[in-house]
Amino acid sequence: MINRVVLTGRLTRDVDLRYTQGGDAVATFNLAVDRRFTNKQGEREADFVICVIWRKSAENFANFFHKGSLVGIEGRIQTRNYENQQGQRVYVTEVIVDNFSFLEPKKSTGNGSYQNNRPQNNTSDPFANNGKPIDIQDDQLPFDLR
Repeated sequence: MINRVVLTGRLTRDVDLRYTQGGDAVATFNLAVDRRFTNKQGEREADFVICVIWRKSAENFANFFHKGSLVGIEGRIQTRNYENQQGQRVYVTEVIVDNFSFLEPKKSTGNGSYQNNRPQNNTSDPFANNGKPIDIQDDQLPFDLR
């Protein structure tokens, strides 16, 4: 059986980092994942996926990602249930994150978080071109655009 999830989306709010009574870190966050199609009004809708990450990965995730961050995650779907204060059974489906990836450079916030220290004039990157349009013709590409 296979239970594997790969998602790319943006955090809808800051990561909620907590610790269990045993001292394990656990972070929860919501990931907004755009759907591939638009609705009848031409607007793109999104799914909001509850995600959970544990231990050192949870601490790292909470330190580097904040509301609006674009992130890629890998994990598995897990369901659980509990009885709420009104005595009703509540079912929860969430993604348990095993791995995550930065999908955009970190912006300098001036509050002690790390900065992207890549040089701005990177001559080893043929696509850097310092923000100017790259002059390339279709016949120079290694694939067909048609």
